[in-house]
This record gives sequence, C-alpha cells and structure tokens, in this order.
Amino acid sequence: MNSHPAASLAALRTVQTRSISPENIDGAVGGGGRATEGTGASCARDLGPGWKISPSVDVKAGETFELANIAGAGKITHIWITTHTDNWRTLILRAYWDGAEEPAVEVPYGDFFCNGWGVFAQVDSLMVAANPHGGFNSYWPMPFRDGARLTIENTSVVDVRVYYQVTYETGGDHSQDGYFHAQWRRSNPLDELVPHTIVEGVEGQGQYVGTYIAWGVNSNGWWGEGEIKFYLDDDTDYPTICGTGTEDYFGGAWNFDIPGQGYTAFSTPYLGMPQVIRPDGLYVSQQRFGMYRWHVADPIHFSTGLPKVDIQALGWRSGWRYLPLRDDIASTALFYLDRPTARRPKSPSADDMEVHLGTAPVPDLGATPPRA
Repeated sequence: MNSHPAASLAALRTVQTRSISPENIDGAVGGGGRATEGTGASCARDLGPGWKISPSVDVKAGETFELANIAGAGKITHIWITTHTDNWRTLILRAYWDGAEEPAVEVPYGDFFCNGWGVFAQVDSLMVAANPHGGFNSYWPMPFRDGARLTIENTSVVDVRVYYQVTYETGGDHSQDGYFHAQWRRSNPLDELVPHTIVEGVEGQGQYVGTYIAWGVNSNGWWGEGEIKFYLDDDTDYPTICGTGTEDYFGGAWNFDIPGQGYTAFSTPYLGMPQVIRPDGLYVSQQRFGMYRWHVADPIHFSTGLPKVDIQALGWRSGWRYLPLRDDIASTALFYLDRPTARRPKSPSADDMEVHLGTAPVPDLGATPPRA
C-alpha cells in the first residue's frame, strides 16, 4: 500500500473543503472577503470591501479568542498561523472535540510548532513546517464527529496581533477515527533523580505519534545520555519500549556532534533537532535545544492505555559514571485516542511557560509590544 500523502490525491471523495480566517470567521460558503471592519480597514480605505479589510485579529491581554467553531463532523487538515516571536510562550493553543468541556490540545503556541524558545528555528518536517519569520504550519489530521473549537489564550499583559487560517473538510465519515491530543509539561528544573514525565495516566485505545522537547541545559558537558521509555497498557515497573539515549530517539548519534563543527542542527520529515541556541557570553548563558520526533511511519499503538512516557536527563561525572541532571525540559506529547478527553496536566500559567526572551538582563526589556 502506498502511504505517500499524494497517493490518494486523485481519488474522488464526497467531501467539501472549508476555511476559517479573519476574512471568513465561520467558514461560510461564499463568505470570504466580505469584511467591512478589521485590522486592515485603514490600509484599504482607498480600495473598499474585498481588499484585505480583516487579515488578523487582536487578542486582548488576559483574554481567550475563538479561532474556529465548526459544527458537525469534519477534519482539520491544515493550520497556518503567525504572530510576533515574543508571543510564542505567552499564548496557549487549545482544541476541543465534540462539545467536550475539557481541551484535547493545550500547548503553548510556540511549542506546538517546534519553536519553544521564542527564537525562530526553521522546521522542515512532514507534520509541522516553521518558515521565515514565524509562519507556522500544522498538517496533523484532526478529525471530529460532532463539532470542533480552536481557541488561543493570551496570558501576557499586552494585546497581541494574530494572523491565522484553519482549513478543514466536512462530509466525511470519522466514526472510526481517533481524536488528536497534545499535552505540554515542563520540569524547570527537573527534580533530582526523577525522569521528566512526557505523558501519564491516559486511558483508552490509541497511538502515540509525536514528541517535541525544548531542552535547556543547566550544566557543562554532554546532557543526552538519558533513555526515553514508553509504558504501554499493563506496564508498571518496567516499560515495553525503551530507547538507548536522547539523541538516538531523535534520530541523531554521538552527541549530535560533527567533529570540528559541534552541535549540528538538522530537520527531516519525521525527526530533527532544528534548534541549537548557544551562549552569547552575557545574558544568554546556557545551551538550549529544540528536538522533534514524529511517529508517523512507526506509530506506537496501545490497547487499553498509556500509563506513562518519560525521559531521563543524564550527563557524565568522573570515572565514566552517569550524572543525573536537573535541566529545564519542556515536552509536547502528541497522540490519537478513542475519546475526546484524557487525563492531562494543569493548565500552564504565564510563569510556567516563561523563557528569557532576549539578550537583556530582564526579560521584559526589549519585548514587543513593550512591557511596562
């Protein structure tokens, strides 16, 4: 069977394509380009309706904006979105399926698109593309049976401007499809002698399909000896799937180090380390990395639940002994499940998500829009 995304492009299907953006807020047939008010109204004052009147929205400080509200059955096929880089860890992206009160997706905006550090990194993967300068794209299929809502919450103290487009299909049968879930957790710093938990306590049938980690190193030396472990179904003390090292899981080897070049960023369809942030000798004092692994060609299936997925943080101490690390690790776990809600961590706060945004001594200095 040909699993290439283009394999079924020629097939005739009884579905319809719709798209929601600030120029067509409900995806209505013939509803695009009709706006008479919006963030571009002044720029289009000489041209009138139909000329980019409403290309974006302003999300007030502390408020939540509904990006999309879709009735009935369907499947989101593409999300494009952009905003200023300083907003990437102050916005929270959420998705709700089939009228559920709890979100299946709850992830900081930048982390969902493999840019968790507030600094742009090009991502050239099959499921997520991050393009200059902050054009974020998701191609994760997100099916639903009876409605979908996408929201974005602004946890910052300033208003932010967001441009977006959500493309979806209606008319298909999704009764046998799993629901898309994404969960974010951060250990900052990681507890002593405790692995970082990526996901835990998920009940139901499904498949684990992806991991993104924004990893901040708090010590000298190599930091990626730790193993990732997948506890499936009835696993308790020991996992069914156990990796051999952090860089191995993300598809690299030997510390991601090309001799003479050091850490080397890479981005491929299913895995990569697209971001390497090096110290600047002043306020950017620690190494930071962004890594993703999409289990698209090799999903990790579970029948009754996903008790836990975790990853160790290990370096080296003298005498060739492992050194447990206490790094800053923020993970995004992606999986499909037979139900629209799952056990998840508490909603992140602005302080939970914060990273130092620039080269100034205080994160607020130089931020855009300016912070008081």
